[in-house]
This record gives sequence, C-alpha cells and structure tokens, in this order.
Amino acid sequence: MSVLDTLERISEGASTYFVVWVLLFSGAALVAPSGFTWIAPYITPLLGVIMLGMGLTLLPEDFRRIAERPRDVAIGALTQWLVMPLAAWALTIVLSLPPALAIGVILLGAAPGGTASNVMTYLGKGDVALSVAITTVTTLAAPVVMPAWVVALAGEQLQVTFAEMFTSIVQVVLIPVVAGFALRLALDRYAPRLAAAGLNVFPAVSVVAIVAIVAAVVGLNVENILTAGAVVLIAVVAHNAIGLGAGYGVGRASGMNPERVRACTFEVALQNSGLAVALATAYFSPLAALPPALFSVWHNVTGPALATYFSRQTETADTTAASAIDD
Repeated sequence: MSVLDTLERISEGASTYFVVWVLLFSGAALVAPSGFTWIAPYITPLLGVIMLGMGLTLLPEDFRRIAERPRDVAIGALTQWLVMPLAAWALTIVLSLPPALAIGVILLGAAPGGTASNVMTYLGKGDVALSVAITTVTTLAAPVVMPAWVVALAGEQLQVTFAEMFTSIVQVVLIPVVAGFALRLALDRYAPRLAAAGLNVFPAVSVVAIVAIVAAVVGLNVENILTAGAVVLIAVVAHNAIGLGAGYGVGRASGMNPERVRACTFEVALQNSGLAVALATAYFSPLAALPPALFSVWHNVTGPALATYFSRQTETADTTAASAIDD
C-alpha cells in the first residue's frame, strides 16, 4: 500500500468519526484547558486552511451550474441570508442573552453556508450540485453580507467597523477559496494524480483544524460553559432547528423536487461556524466564540441524522417503485 493510499484511509476514518473527535477533544479541553488554549492565536490561520480546502473542491462546472439554475440557487441563498440572521437576533431577545453571547449567536446567524452542508446533501441523496452552488454564492458574498447583518443587528454593541470585518473575511475566506480553486485547476492540468489524492486527504486536514478550533474555544470557556452552557445550547439547538425547518419548508413551497429540497434544507441550516468563531475571537471575546463552537458540534449531530432519514426515504421509494414495476 502506497503512502497516498494510507493517507487516504486515515482521512476517511477522520471524516467518518468527526463528531467523535470533536466530543473527545472538547471533553479533554474541559478537563485540561491549558493543553488547548495555546491554539487560540492560530484560530484564524486554521480557518484559512479549511477555506483553502473548500476552494480545492470547486471546479469551473460549479460556477456554470449557478448560471444554469439561478432560481433555486437564489432561493436557497436568500433564505439563508434572511432566516438565519433574523432567527439568531430573535433568539438573543427571547433568551435574554448577555451581550457577548448575543454577538456570538448573531455572528453565527450571519455566517455563510459551510462545507458540511455539501457532505450532508450527498449523504442524504440530495442535489449536490445545487448544494455546492449555494455554498459558493453565500461564501463569495460573505465579505459584504456578513458584516452588514452584524452591524445592523448588533451595531450598538460593536467596537469594530464594517470595513474591518469586510477585510478580515476577504483575507480569511475569499483569498484562500480563490487560491484553492486556482491550485485545483493547476493540479488537474499538470498533476491529476496528486489532485485526486489531495481531495481525498485534505478532509482530514480540515477535520484536524475544526477539532483544534472547537477544543481551543472550549478550553477558553470552561467557566462559562459551566455557568451559561445550558442557555447557549438552547440557542444553538433552536437556531439549527429553525434553519432546517425553514430550508425544507421554502424548498417545498417553491416547488423544488425532493433532491433539491434536501439540498436547500442543509444549505440554510448548516452555517460556517468556523468563520464565526474566528471573527468572535479576533474582534470580541472567547465567550462570543462559544455559540458557534457548540454549533460546530451540534450541526454534526443533526446533519448526519437527517441525512440518514432522507437516504432511507429514497431507498423506501425506490423499493416501492421497483415492486410496482414487478407487479
């Protein structure tokens, strides 16, 4: 077995048991926070690595799909841009969250779609092409949309300007994504075997980066988790549930086929929580980073569960259709 084959198998295992690693290292951070708090200064670079990995997954065909199906892409993106920030703002009021936690929830709500939505759409037998297209649009628009919502919903609490947030998001999200896309094009042309191996191996790198980010935030918030963990968890669970319900409902109401409804469901609900963590850490406080860090764990529980349900629905429908043909 070659080194690349070994790395690919390790990557597959890391991705398969992602939630286990997050829970394991988060627990370790609660017990021995000093072993993970040193990671805090590297949260932003780690997110850049994750976004580079997203760029590596993009192809010119993904951008052509946006032009080919603008209606469904627009519906998914607009639903996420409107529902998730407003739901986050409403939850901060209903739950009477303190300012730091409120900003963290609003940052989470204003974040673009995360790559987890693409994976869950695939596992749930949804329209992966639509999922990738919506993620791409929301990510590329994030430097404008995200700070605009944060300023609008938490302006009086901010010590950071729209321009500062815009610049950070360009540096942490847009530039790595574009760099990854350009690198993918070059590798596909000059080193296709290496490109294929990279796509199989890089998910493990992303898993390590996400686990490190979550563990660092947990380590920085041990006392806060013990005192305010319950209300933060309620906010995270409710926010995710609202996103899943809104994505599914809008998809159905707009007449999308079942595969696209599933893609819309995951796209609306699964945010780029890593970006919210990075901005919270850079501009606010470790406490503000707690809601998106917990969201990283929670959406990787609800996502696979719903994907499994969708997948079984498809299998049941296929079996029924096959029986009908036989009869």
